[in-house]
Amino acid sequence: METAFTGSCLCGNVQLKSKVMPQITAHCHCDDCRKSSGTGHCTHAALPKEAVEVTGELTRYAKPVDSGNVVTRCFCPTCGSAVYSLNSSMSELIFVRASTVDQPEIIEAQVTVYASRAPSWDEIDKTLPAFPEMPPQGAEKIIEEGASS
Repeated sequence: METAFTGSCLCGNVQLKSKVMPQITAHCHCDDCRKSSGTGHCTHAALPKEAVEVTGELTRYAKPVDSGNVVTRCFCPTCGSAVYSLNSSMSELIFVRASTVDQPEIIEAQVTVYASRAPSWDEIDKTLPAFPEMPPQGAEKIIEEGASS
């Protein structure tokens, strides 16, 4: 597999390789992302599942979210690092945590979601399109236009 970027958990027991660059990268301020990250938001890189190879043991935690979908968070059982998430409504995608990427400069957020839940001490980047909750269906065009301007 030709590799566009690699990543790993803190202890290195979980490794990932992607053969493509992220389709979209987003900052998320939802309650679950804040609590699972230990800070004001998570940054996720969305990729087609078939483009990412993950090796190593993972522990999974699945939880229904506001929309009624189920988000499954996958993390290293040794060091606790969050590695990626899966969303039941977007089964073809994997949402890699930006914090795992070995080449962090390739990650450039394009949008902010759940901006209404951002704590005052975690300032939202005003140059990015921001949605108070999840973007409505069809918002991909708004996001793409914002990312290209």
